[in-house]
Amino acid sequence: MLNYLLIALNIVLLVAGQTLWKHGVAKLSLHSISSAFLALLSPWIFSGIVLYAFATVVWIYLLSKMPISLLYPLQSLAYVATVVIAIFVFHEHVSAWRWAGVVVIMFGVALVVK
Repeated sequence: MLNYLLIALNIVLLVAGQTLWKHGVAKLSLHSISSAFLALLSPWIFSGIVLYAFATVVWIYLLSKMPISLLYPLQSLAYVATVVIAIFVFHEHVSAWRWAGVVVIMFGVALVVK
């Protein structure tokens, strides 16, 4: 049970990191490689990197405890959560085709955990 909670934590950390990055780049003007490197100093971008670092530590622990053939498909639920974040945080429109993709991911995860 603990491992499944850690998978959920890993997903939350990944999605939160991506959300911070998206928010951070929306406030920046990235017009060159050097400006992209300077973006790393943004508190939003840096915070996302920190969350990704924590997610990586959790992931490495999980890899030592569970088969990757189960973990990696479960981690794809981050894509599903990101679509929800895109709607509610960034007010993005999600097309029917993208929703179909979300359903396919969820169906695939259901098959993997059986």
